[in-house]
Amino acid sequence: MGKEEVQEAIAGDIVALTGVSGASIGDTIATGENPKPLPTIELEAPTLSIYIGPNTSPLKGREGEFTTSRQIAERLERELETNIALKIQPDGLGYKVSGRGELHLSVLIETMRREGYELEAGRPEVVYREIDGVKCEPIEDLTIEVSAEFVGAVSQELGIRRAELKTQEITTSGTTRFVYEISTAALIGLRNNLLTETKGTVIMSSIPSGYRPLEGKYKPERNGALISFESGVSTAYALDSAQARGTLFIPPGADVYQGMIVGLSNKKEDIDINVCREKQLTNMRTHASDGAIQLTPYTQLSLEQCLDFLLDDELLEVTPKSLRLRKRQLDPIKRKREARNG
Repeated sequence: MGKEEVQEAIAGDIVALTGVSGASIGDTIATGENPKPLPTIELEAPTLSIYIGPNTSPLKGREGEFTTSRQIAERLERELETNIALKIQPDGLGYKVSGRGELHLSVLIETMRREGYELEAGRPEVVYREIDGVKCEPIEDLTIEVSAEFVGAVSQELGIRRAELKTQEITTSGTTRFVYEISTAALIGLRNNLLTETKGTVIMSSIPSGYRPLEGKYKPERNGALISFESGVSTAYALDSAQARGTLFIPPGADVYQGMIVGLSNKKEDIDINVCREKQLTNMRTHASDGAIQLTPYTQLSLEQCLDFLLDDELLEVTPKSLRLRKRQLDPIKRKREARNG
């Protein structure tokens, strides 16, 4: 394998050109005598968008190398040179990044994270289109393959998300293959749910199939969050009482701040808790207080699971070392006032 300079190339040769700085993917380089371009491949429009901006949490700047809005903008501009399905628009402090689905956007965030960027991301949102004056949402053909024992779990999950079954068949290997028509909005978070319910055995893929009039926005259902109302370091003593209220996302000794989400509540509403409280070292002794603290192992969410977890009033703090979920409004009093007015 090597390179050599040539004066001409024929169809099928792989060539490298220099000196054409304005060219991008899909462009035709032609001579002045016959400036006819080849037909360009038409790209599908983006279906999901996500907010990406500089980190605004109290722990900003501790773990990342590139933290400013300008550095994030330069990195996104570089991404546009090769990632042609991506669209970027300024949005407040940050940018609205539109792409071809949840995986496309999460790969970009994970790549930036590994390069040393520190940022915050919002909840993925569907990109709607207006066709003949009617607001339409993107729909996809979803193919799922599972073993017979998980057919009920898959059907129940897809029923909740208002998916329409197109075909169902049993393959030669004995698994069941479904083909559903589902809106892109209902597809958010589906992969993680099905992986859990099928013990990691589900095989699924989706392909865009067009647009249909918007009948009603799909609203994901989720329990409330456990939110820290103190800043500091989490203690085993405080987490021991907090774990009775839900599932914890942090271990003892983790840095937390006011407004940070530390777990998923057992109830539908958000609960503010203190995870930094320390045991009072007094002379008083009781039989109950002297027992050793035994914590249930905390749940560590992946980047995709964190993005699926988010609601409209929440953000994900992404640094090279950590993923932290938080409320947009950190102050609990202001948050309750906004919820009451909103």
